[in-house]
Amino acid sequence: MSGWALSVHTCGEPPALVDREPPTPKSGEVLVTVAAASITPLDLLCATGTSYFGAPATPYVPGVQGVGTADGRTVWFPTSAGMRPGDGSMAAHVVVPAEDLVPLPDVDPALMAALGLSAVAAHLALSWRGELAAGEQVIVLGAGGVVGQAAVQLAKAAGARRVVAAARSAVAQDRAKAAGADVVVTLDSSDVDELAARFESAVDGPADLVLDPLFGVPAVSAARALRAGGRLVNLGGSAGETAPFTSSLLRSKSLRLMGYTNNELTAEQRASAIAAVATMAAEGRLTVPYETVSPGDAPAAWARHAAGKGDLRTVVVA
Repeated sequence: MSGWALSVHTCGEPPALVDREPPTPKSGEVLVTVAAASITPLDLLCATGTSYFGAPATPYVPGVQGVGTADGRTVWFPTSAGMRPGDGSMAAHVVVPAEDLVPLPDVDPALMAALGLSAVAAHLALSWRGELAAGEQVIVLGAGGVVGQAAVQLAKAAGARRVVAAARSAVAQDRAKAAGADVVVTLDSSDVDELAARFESAVDGPADLVLDPLFGVPAVSAARALRAGGRLVNLGGSAGETAPFTSSLLRSKSLRLMGYTNNELTAEQRASAIAAVATMAAEGRLTVPYETVSPGDAPAAWARHAAGKGDLRTVVVA
């Protein structure tokens, strides 16, 4: 199908499939033929109109990242769709600033779209913000999601001696195990003491680093298994926007709590991280399960994810 685009017309509703002529690049821009674009949590959030970026001007084409071809090269590219005026990756063609294109090795475009910025977040939250060193012990919360699965694999590749994963459902736990976690903790309780006991029994001595896309009770429980001077890097709040940290916990262990967002990255940092992720994916050392849908099936897939029923990362392929 050519000349297609997904278009958000009303915030809070799934995008519609529409016909669209290829856009015309301006000075410094390149026309990219899109091969794969993933539906990410950021896309869904921005399209609700409730993100801290504010309600986007509609209609607009969503998609904060994609993989395609430009000038004969396979490239990964970002967009600011939903965060600033302009269209995103969920279209047959998109114009992108030439400086934002990241050339890719011989890697499956759909897999790279599925990993994309989620794997970048896992990579940099571990290595840059979290300062992970070989021989350290890592706890990965939300390990059944794309960020979590990538983090388990990346921590192992970086030389972590033990990776303790945490996930709620049996399916998510199986994915964490498949990613290489040494042990998996079940997140089926809202009791801080109960979850903390599980983490403390799962680690081999105090942990050094917690990677946290959840916040809330799981973050506090995992933090109790950290060593003195241990680090917790937060990437999201899917388990709660607040967490019951006590002053005594923070002070008694001199814990370091840090936040991470991809939006803070320079173009150079993002490109370097994408290149690292792509190399590992091309070598078969980094992967996640995902599903592909056609543009015509994308609105229904979007609606499933918006309703919290999406089980796999969904990638729209032409």
